Amino acid sequence: MTMKKNAYRLGGVAAALALVAGTSSFLVQAADDKKAAASAPAKTALTVSVTSAAQADWAQTLQANGSVAAWQETVVGAELSGLRLAEVQANVGDRVKRGQLLAQLSADSVKAELAQSRAGAAEAQATLAEAQANAERARSLQTSGAISASQVQQYLTAEATAKARLEAAQARVQADELRLSQTRIVASDDGVISARAATAGSMVQPGQELFRLIRKGRLEWRAEVPADELSRLSAGMAVRVNISDKASAAAAVNGKVRMVAPTVDPQTRMGLVYVDLDNASNVRAGTFARGEFQLARSQTLSLPQTAVLLRDGFSYVYRVGADNRVTRLKVQTGRRLGDRIEVLGGVDAGAKVVASGAGFLSEGDAVRVVTAPVVPAPVAAAAAATVAK
Repeated sequence: MTMKKNAYRLGGVAAALALVAGTSSFLVQAADDKKAAASAPAKTALTVSVTSAAQADWAQTLQANGSVAAWQETVVGAELSGLRLAEVQANVGDRVKRGQLLAQLSADSVKAELAQSRAGAAEAQATLAEAQANAERARSLQTSGAISASQVQQYLTAEATAKARLEAAQARVQADELRLSQTRIVASDDGVISARAATAGSMVQPGQELFRLIRKGRLEWRAEVPADELSRLSAGMAVRVNISDKASAAAAVNGKVRMVAPTVDPQTRMGLVYVDLDNASNVRAGTFARGEFQLARSQTLSLPQTAVLLRDGFSYVYRVGADNRVTRLKVQTGRRLGDRIEVLGGVDAGAKVVASGAGFLSEGDAVRVVTAPVVPAPVAAAAAATVAK
């Protein structure tokens, strides 16, 4: 019995020694693995290029919405009635000059009436010449007594009557010449044809609209601005109008404030601001547009938009540290200009941040930094011009 107990004790001791030896071996192996992991090179998550926040002179802006409309539209119509449109020479979209023929009315009847008026004027001219000769003889004989005073008065009256009839005949000639000129429907000013109702062969009536003309081809942007912001705007202020949802230079038109409306809509509390557009060749009247009024200029910090990551309703950038590991920073953003975005806080000027691809990174990731590709000179110049505007 005693020998069995001793055998059990020896077995327990042996098992305990084996457990201690195994645990020591495991701890030594874990320590070796930890040292190996620490000495192994860091795994690179992504190859990135870096950029830094830069100071730039940006304009303070006031944004507004509105519609593009014609500066002034002129209605071109007929002034005669009962005449047929013989020819139409202008169409919608045509650029025309002042006095250019747009349509021609049938003028045969008017020409006939003009010829008759001219014949009547010639007859009145001959009658006046005869009356003037008789009156002249009567004046010369008045003192000799060869002709009575009543006869002299008759000749003088006949002369005055003939002169009045000639003036009436000449007035009829002028009226018929005017009617003949009115058979030519011409442009009242330089501009662009925006609408056409004229149809060859149709009969026209006085005042009937045949064409609608945008004077000088000028368009304006009528911006709707809250009443409490109108005091910040004044005539001559620079404006940049985007005529489409694409924020590109090709979709933007420069302009200047011409007038701030003196009244405000009592229902919407919005006032109209009239902006003359500089080059509206690619703009159409009736287009909805968004624009920015350039209020003042100030120094601001900005980053490329590709460097800012929007996640969960907040904006972030990834700063690259000296050990090439990234740290996520929450930033406050403001205005956008071209491909850059204003940074109001969260990152300092000169801090190196990931230029693009931030969506593939996580806090603490190691990156390999490469030099950003060089932008060709024309592209760089265009980008600088966009930012300057």
